[in-house]
Amino acid sequence: MYVEQWAVEERKRRRKHNFMGKKRIIKKTEEEILKETEEREAAERKVSKATRPKGKKGKLKHLERAKIYIQSTYNNTLITITDLGGNVVAWSSSGAVGFKGPRKATPFAASRVVEALLEKVGNLGLREVTIFVRGVGSGRESAIRALANHGIEINSIKDVTPVPHNGCRPRKPRRV
Repeated sequence: MYVEQWAVEERKRRRKHNFMGKKRIIKKTEEEILKETEEREAAERKVSKATRPKGKKGKLKHLERAKIYIQSTYNNTLITITDLGGNVVAWSSSGAVGFKGPRKATPFAASRVVEALLEKVGNLGLREVTIFVRGVGSGRESAIRALANHGIEINSIKDVTPVPHNGCRPRKPRRV
């Protein structure tokens, strides 16, 4: 009898305050957090494995100077290392490192991408780089800082973000 009375009072209270149901706060358990970090670390390990050459191309043994292309969008950060001729040596992105959804575009994800990429090319002896940055995402500066913090000498940083000269034809003006 008491439970039925409580249910009636609860319905009245909800109607009065216009609640749309009980609000619940979902908290992650420690197991879910551990599982998520293990998945991310497994993805990092998969990315950090040395890339094997395909076809006739021989494996690079030493690469002192290189070009690094950082493409930072609103949704992701992609970093590519090429030799001076423009041939891709290694690449990585925040999605490949293990981040999902909106976390891919964060500065932290960009710094982790740099770490994974430098693990890939760690045995090539990379010392000097020229950086080309494209895009307006939040991972631009943090990726450059992460490269500098790993002891790589940065010769130049060039912004190659495409800017329209006049762009598309605008909409017709609204008549009010």
